[in-house]
Amino acid sequence: MAKIRLRTKFLLSLILTTAVLTGAVLVIVQNYLRKHARAEIQEALSNSVLTFGQFEVQREHQLAQSAALLADLPNLRALMTTRHAPTIQDASGDLWRLAESDLFVLADPAGKVMAIHTSAAGYTADTAQASLARTLENGQARDWWFGGNHLFAVFLQPIYFGESRNNVVLGVLALGFEVDERLAKVVARVASCQAAFRFGSMIVASTLPPEQQRELEARTNASAPPQSSNPKEIKLGDEVYLAASLEPAPVQDRRVTLTVLKSYDAATRFLQELNRTLLGVGLVAVIAGSWLIFLISDTFTRPLASLVSGVHALEKGDFAYPLEIHSHDEVAELTSAFDGMRKSLQKSQRDLLHAERLATLGRMASTISHDLRQPLTSILAYAEYQSEGNLDSKERQSLYQQIRSSVNRMVELITSLLEFSKGQEVLQLTRGNVVEALERTMNSIRLRAEFKSIQITVAHEGDSEGWFDFKKLDRAFYNLLQNACEAAPGQSGKVEVTARSVNRHIEIRVTDNGPGIPEAIREEIFQPFATYGKDGGTGLGLAVVQKIVRDHGGQVKVEATGLSGTTFKLTLPVKSPAPPTDV
Repeated sequence: MAKIRLRTKFLLSLILTTAVLTGAVLVIVQNYLRKHARAEIQEALSNSVLTFGQFEVQREHQLAQSAALLADLPNLRALMTTRHAPTIQDASGDLWRLAESDLFVLADPAGKVMAIHTSAAGYTADTAQASLARTLENGQARDWWFGGNHLFAVFLQPIYFGESRNNVVLGVLALGFEVDERLAKVVARVASCQAAFRFGSMIVASTLPPEQQRELEARTNASAPPQSSNPKEIKLGDEVYLAASLEPAPVQDRRVTLTVLKSYDAATRFLQELNRTLLGVGLVAVIAGSWLIFLISDTFTRPLASLVSGVHALEKGDFAYPLEIHSHDEVAELTSAFDGMRKSLQKSQRDLLHAERLATLGRMASTISHDLRQPLTSILAYAEYQSEGNLDSKERQSLYQQIRSSVNRMVELITSLLEFSKGQEVLQLTRGNVVEALERTMNSIRLRAEFKSIQITVAHEGDSEGWFDFKKLDRAFYNLLQNACEAAPGQSGKVEVTARSVNRHIEIRVTDNGPGIPEAIREEIFQPFATYGKDGGTGLGLAVVQKIVRDHGGQVKVEATGLSGTTFKLTLPVKSPAPPTDV
């Protein structure tokens, strides 16, 4: 009886196993894919609708930020004060290009359009006037504007004179982006399907062929499909689609609908092609299986060893270890995927460092804006006083000195921030009176209009002189007094400041009669960016106070808080200037 070698047995077993498994896989895959093709298309359409919803929210947020930044520009405010439409129209062109929006409209406080810039031909000022009037009448900040066969998503932003809380409106800024063929193509490309935007029953932008677009519009006129992210079947011409719809906000009487459609017939054709491909791959696998036993060692062992070496190199931080790919099998695909993952990981590390730098820059910008409010407010107040005509030269000289002092304070703040960023926070100690510094700060606080009704008092016991960096202490005192005045009730607010000398320390207490510190932030009151219930607050005030006090070797804490008010306690050691070192 002829002996069958083990290699032959293995080879025959491999061929038989490959043939059986290939046939079984073909049957299972075909049945599975046909069964789940519809469900996968439905899920893809639902995800596409959700993705566009998130994209819409991000784009509207970006548009709102752009409108807010533009409305806060001094040159735009100055332009709106002219009340002269031709001047506003001519001078606002640069602002429109800066905004990079498809629609840019400026109107006076009564809602009259003073300037319009748009890249959409046919959209006139009269159309914009009618759309703006309707939006203002409905009291909306976002709306859909349609005219001249152009549809815009518009965001409105009031333009205030001075701070927004004064509610002195110079006009209205409207920024909008157009819903057009470009946006439809972007949605279609991201979702790998067809997309159509409708305004009411009219299709304003679509990636469908003209015949199918007209049929979809006719179906919409006859019976609009339900506005739901749950896909529905619809037939356009000879092709069957699954369609899902979404209505971006706002809705009301201006109905805008996004419909995404994916061809079910195309998916079926893909399955047929996939079956043929799988069959071809199966036949190739059966034929190639006879040679696999002879090539398995060299084909798999060497690339796997190279891949393992690459993994160990990556573990040590070597992203440039060479990976050799000489084949086109699964191991080669794994090696390519690992190489791509390695590059992606390296890029992610660079992006993370870049994002950290941007975050640091943002925190620095927030600190600058927070700390510069005090001297800017003082400069504004003194400048307004100096503009009065009944001041004598002595009074004007005094106001000039106050303005110069505030400017010097701003320069010092920026210098201090640079020192802080370099880790070189150095105190410039001078001898002075802490109570006098408190009184200077109180005078600056009293100049602010919103705090004029607050009763601020100061009392002291014992010697309050010592060596301190008074420029930095002014910042700390100002932040504490500002917080206390903001917490105190508007008409019956009281802020009491006491200072006394205890064991070569000066204890300062700042007490207000406000409602107390909210429970939600009591544990993190001195952490950066911890704020509650303040419009425009950055949460840096008390963090700055704590840092300045600690730089002086002191402590700051919340001594008491409750419904009757809050007391902050500062303890500052009375230091002597360091003696000069011998060289």
